[in-house]
Amino acid sequence: MTEYGIHASHEQIPPAELLAAVVAAERAGFEAAMCSDHFSPWSSRQGESAFAWSWLGAALQATNLSFGVVNAPGQRYHPAIIAQAIGTLASMYPGRFWAALGSGEYSNEHITGEPWPRKEVREARLLECVDVIRDLMDGKEVTRDGLVKVDRARLWTRPTTAPALIGAAVSTTTAAWCARWADGLVTVNAPEAHLRSMISAYRGAGGRGPLCLQVHLSWAPTQRAAEAIAHDQWRSNIFPPPVCWDLETVEHFDVISQNVTVDQIAEVVNISADLDEHIEKLRGYAALGFDRIYLHHVGQDLTPFIDTFGAKVLPALRQTLRSPQAPPQEARN
Repeated sequence: MTEYGIHASHEQIPPAELLAAVVAAERAGFEAAMCSDHFSPWSSRQGESAFAWSWLGAALQATNLSFGVVNAPGQRYHPAIIAQAIGTLASMYPGRFWAALGSGEYSNEHITGEPWPRKEVREARLLECVDVIRDLMDGKEVTRDGLVKVDRARLWTRPTTAPALIGAAVSTTTAAWCARWADGLVTVNAPEAHLRSMISAYRGAGGRGPLCLQVHLSWAPTQRAAEAIAHDQWRSNIFPPPVCWDLETVEHFDVISQNVTVDQIAEVVNISADLDEHIEKLRGYAALGFDRIYLHHVGQDLTPFIDTFGAKVLPALRQTLRSPQAPPQEARN
């Protein structure tokens, strides 16, 4: 049965407001949550970027939701520190935390002053980080002298059961590569054919675990308002790799997105004032086989979205899941 959660965007909303939003989301019927982990936002209009790991401790304490975070170990974060952070949260809140690991974006990683490696080097570095994190979770003392250096690290606080390390991917090539090491896959909404290909690439390469989908959407009582929200907040986020990986600063994203249209944004954000349209799209994603679907309203005021989707969209989706399959025509005659 598909689980419906909320995505908490640290790039857009101050942490105290975001915490209040996930508390409200649980009350409204959302079953889970995930969040981003950025050092900077995608545009000056978004204007926030709190430290996800501090916030996660508060969010897990304030709710009974499960939480995941998308993280890029290797440059901004040493993998031993990420293993310690994962281990602490998973020890305090067993069974409620997971981490998705990716190779990162330069807009966050350039702060270290280190060069930005080529994609294949970033992927090799990520694999080394995954090995370090898993070994530390297993209680091993870890020393490495590769792309990531580790000297006699040991994780003293560990959960009884290590949480899932999920692969983050937006291309079929990366999805197949994640199948080599990941405990599941997370991607973002895209045309149905591409999502089918992502699932096929991951499962076909032996990928195990849950399939997770982050859905960018913009809803408001009127179509014009929904479009205005999406254009204001998400026009810097329409650019596919390698652009989104390799730009350095918020100012760069703001410059290249100056002439982006609502129609272009609608290719990556489900923009509609029609709740039935959102319901049908979400039903379609579930029918593809996604186990967890995280709804990301791209606006900065989450209250109307949470209240409305909690009252009208989530019940409709759950009714779909509970409805028995219709009998064949001849059996009804």
